[in-house]
Amino acid sequence: MNRLLRLIYRIYSLHWWIMRPLVVGVRIILAQDGKVLLVRHTYQRHWYFPGGAVKKGETLPAAASREATEEAGVILGEAPQLHGMYSSFYEGKSDHIAVFVCENFQMSQATDRWEIDACQFFAMDALPDDLSPACRRRLQEYGAGIGPYVEKW
Repeated sequence: MNRLLRLIYRIYSLHWWIMRPLVVGVRIILAQDGKVLLVRHTYQRHWYFPGGAVKKGETLPAAASREATEEAGVILGEAPQLHGMYSSFYEGKSDHIAVFVCENFQMSQATDRWEIDACQFFAMDALPDDLSPACRRRLQEYGAGIGPYVEKW
C-alpha cells in the first residue's frame, strides 16, 4: 500500500511540476505540556505538523481545524492562532502555507486512515531526527514566542 501511495505522490508531483498551480495550504502546530503532536504520511519520510490544502470556500482557520481532526484526531478547544505565512517553490511548486498554533485541544479518533502512517507526541527538547527541516524551523520560531512570520517555508 505504501509503495502505491508513493507512486501516486510522484505522479502528482510531476503534474504539479508541469501545470504549476498556485496552492494554498495550512499546517498546525499542536503543542501542549512541552510536547508537540506530529504526523508521518505514508508517502513521505519526514515527520510534519498536520496539514494540507485549503478546500474551495474554506477559510484558513477552518482548514487547519479540519486537517487536525482528519490527520491527528484532534478537536480544537479554541480558534487556532496564526503563526505565520510561508512560501515554498520546491519541486517547481508555488505553495503558500499558513501555519497556525493551538495549545488547547482534545484527542479523538483521526478520520483519515490511508494518508497517515503515524501520529505521535514528541517532547520539544527530544524531536525526531527525521523531522521536516521546515517544521524544525517553525518550532524554533514558536519557541522564540514572536511572530507572525512571513518567510520561505
